[in-house]
Amino acid sequence: MADTLLKVKGLKVAYGGIQAVKGVDMEVREGELVSLIGSNGAGKTTTMKAITGTLAPQAGDIEYLGRSIQGQGPWDLVKQGLAMVPEGRGVFTRMTITENLQMGAYIRSDASAIADDIEKMFDLFPRLRERKDQLAGTMSGGEQQMLAMARALMSRPRVLLLDEPSMGLSPIMVDKIFEVVKDVYAQGVTVVLVEQNASRALAMADRGYVMDSGLITMTGPGQDLLSDPKVRAAYLGE
Repeated sequence: MADTLLKVKGLKVAYGGIQAVKGVDMEVREGELVSLIGSNGAGKTTTMKAITGTLAPQAGDIEYLGRSIQGQGPWDLVKQGLAMVPEGRGVFTRMTITENLQMGAYIRSDASAIADDIEKMFDLFPRLRERKDQLAGTMSGGEQQMLAMARALMSRPRVLLLDEPSMGLSPIMVDKIFEVVKDVYAQGVTVVLVEQNASRALAMADRGYVMDSGLITMTGPGQDLLSDPKVRAAYLGE
């Protein structure tokens, strides 16, 4: 069995006065694609923010590579190979696409390799190459999502966390985003995917977790959850 890269133990988080996460346990092993699904308000994004250091937990622990990462900020974690594409994308709107990609590599000093990786991102997302000198704030939502993913990959992460990457996108753009997630995963990057499109997320996942009201209610192989009648009724509209 592959090594556990990320382990969440007894995680509790209050957000805006609400107990959003009530004691979550989950783990992510090297080379896996793990999907976290659940309805709006289930606590998925809050869990991701706690893992990546943008929200402080009340209780529990988060381990990465066998060590607690409690209290470390997102910049510390990026240096250790843990990168997140947040819900809402968060691109630098007044910078060009190329400048956004350069910012994604801020922890690196290998200039020629950074330039090579920017070319790889343009190969992965040809639309970004077409608009490389355009300001990020003038792009469509789907293009900004591509840029946010490419920028995170510029840090050469070991684990990539994606929070609702398909939200608000056209069906064609959703297809493209999921294609890229598959490509990244195929290249050996471990992926944690929070996604409302439960059927697509579970179909790609090695394992999945179902979250409801701040708790993990089910877990198992992605295909098993996809065919589970309770999951289908609650999250796939069947």
